[in-house]
Amino acid sequence: MRNFKTEGVIIKRRNFGEADRILTIFSKHYGKIQVKAPGVRKITSRRSSHIELLNLSALTLYKSSRSQLPIITEAKTLESFSYLKRNLKKIGLSFYICELLNNLCAENQENSKVFYLLKDTLINLESSSSYNLIVDDFEKKLLVFLGYTPKYYLIEDRQAFIEGIIEKKLKARDMIPLFF
Repeated sequence: MRNFKTEGVIIKRRNFGEADRILTIFSKHYGKIQVKAPGVRKITSRRSSHIELLNLSALTLYKSSRSQLPIITEAKTLESFSYLKRNLKKIGLSFYICELLNNLCAENQENSKVFYLLKDTLINLESSSSYNLIVDDFEKKLLVFLGYTPKYYLIEDRQAFIEGIIEKKLKARDMIPLFF
C-alpha cells in the first residue's frame, strides 16, 4: 500500500461498472499507466472534470495490494486545452496523437522525452493553424524517441510503417479527413 503523485495527460478512458472509469494516462514519471477512477461517473463527483480526455492533470494515486490498478484519490487540472477542444479538426488530430501513444508505448516505462513531446505538441496544436506540420513532427519525434527509427531516417509512408509496428490499422487517422 502506497500513495504516489504524478502529472499526466489522459489519453484514453473507458467506462467500468456502474460509476467508475478506467483511464490510460501518459505520465511524466511512470510513462503510460492505467488507473481506476472510482465514482467519477456520478453527478456528484468532484474529480470528473479534472480527468477528462486530453487534460493535463496532477494526480494522487493509491496502490493497494488488493487491486491491480492504482486508484485516483485526488485530481487537479493543470491545463485543460480548452481552445483545442473547441475545434473539430484539432480534436481529431489530438485523438490521433493519443491513439499513437496508446498503441506504440509500453506500459509502466518512464519516458519523460515523450511526455514533454506530448505536452508541447498539444500546446502548439492549440495555438497554431499548421495542424499537419505539428502532427507530422510529432510522429517523427515519437518514432525516434521510442527507438523505432534513427534520427534522420526518411519514411515514405509513415502511417503504413506505424501500422506495421502495432500490427493493426489506426482508427483515428481514417477519420481525420472527415474533419477537413
